[in-house]
Amino acid sequence: MIKTAVIGAGSMGANHARIYAGMNAAKLVATADLDKDRCASIAEKYNVSTYTDYRELLEREKPDLVSIVVPTASHMAVAMDCLQAGVHVLIEKPIASTLDEAGAVIERARSEKLKLMIGHIVRFNPAVQELKKHLDAGELGRIFQIVCHREGPFPTRIRDVGVVVDLAPHDVDIMRYLSQSEPIRVYAETERRIHTEHEDLLLATMRFKNGITSALNINWLTPTKIREINVLGEKGMFQINDLTQDLYFYENSLAVNGIWDSLKTIQGVNPGKMVRFAFDRKEPLEMELTAFVEAVQNDLPVPVTGEDGYEALRIASALVQSGLTHQVIEL
Repeated sequence: MIKTAVIGAGSMGANHARIYAGMNAAKLVATADLDKDRCASIAEKYNVSTYTDYRELLEREKPDLVSIVVPTASHMAVAMDCLQAGVHVLIEKPIASTLDEAGAVIERARSEKLKLMIGHIVRFNPAVQELKKHLDAGELGRIFQIVCHREGPFPTRIRDVGVVVDLAPHDVDIMRYLSQSEPIRVYAETERRIHTEHEDLLLATMRFKNGITSALNINWLTPTKIREINVLGEKGMFQINDLTQDLYFYENSLAVNGIWDSLKTIQGVNPGKMVRFAFDRKEPLEMELTAFVEAVQNDLPVPVTGEDGYEALRIASALVQSGLTHQVIEL
């Protein structure tokens, strides 16, 4: 049985522990956190060992894989120690604080021949998986635009990075995943309204190699959580509510009925029916960690690679740069 451990026992780390503890194919053996009370709570629930020093966990418990759920600034140091100990690693996004750190982690995992997966959890939302199937089947026709909204209140847990590095990698990764293309340039406007050191609002646009345009509206200033993905194309628009795992399709009836080419210059877009898709709803984190365990157990490629994490961070870093310089950044 696969032995698992979690380094970082905050709210997200506690969820990793909960899911590993409930798996049939894996066993949660330990958690580590500088806060003894956090560890004690997990130990009481799941009857596992706890440590304030994760290096001691690695030495004593010898897990097969770990989830690293610590502040971003510590991602590289913890990941390097885990990889050196011969442990497969899942790092909660972003992969690291800087591209140099991300590159070092990727190279170490490659040299040690260990699995490195990045926790881009939105990919595992069942609504996103369902949307990908419809896009791959060509049901939208040519994709014109992808727009993502990721807005909500300021999280007290964040101090080491701004909203762009913390949240934009989610949407950048989803845009790459859905478009099957790479961005070639970005432009961003950012603001610092509440955060003392970093930006807490982003409004950005991107252009992809295959001609798709995209927009991101991300902030820590909205009093209610909004998580939406809109994909616009020839035959209409798909819309995801990430919070409720709902997927809708709003039809462009001219395109669906096969008369788009002859009438688009005269009538433009014509509204058609709306479809709400039915599919099984599951917890994205459970799907993500199950995929990681299966990759380790069966020596399969991980679904979200270190390189995926690197690209998401690279593009997020370009957005930060654009916001500071007020310039278009060519990628």
